[in-house]
Amino acid sequence: MPVAPRRRARPPKRKTRITIYLDDEVLDEFRLRAERTGTGYQTLINAALRTRLAVQEASASPA
Repeated sequence: MPVAPRRRARPPKRKTRITIYLDDEVLDEFRLRAERTGTGYQTLINAALRTRLAVQEASASPA
């Protein structure tokens, strides 16, 4: 009897879909930067948030 090929296990979910309201000017700027760089605007927003969190965490850490 033939054996069915194994399916790949799904990778763990790493992102969550949300709804967020942004100022039009903020969204326009991210879309413009995305167009210039060839990167998705949501990817740029995520990167900006990660950078901000890292800076905030670094400044809160005792030296």
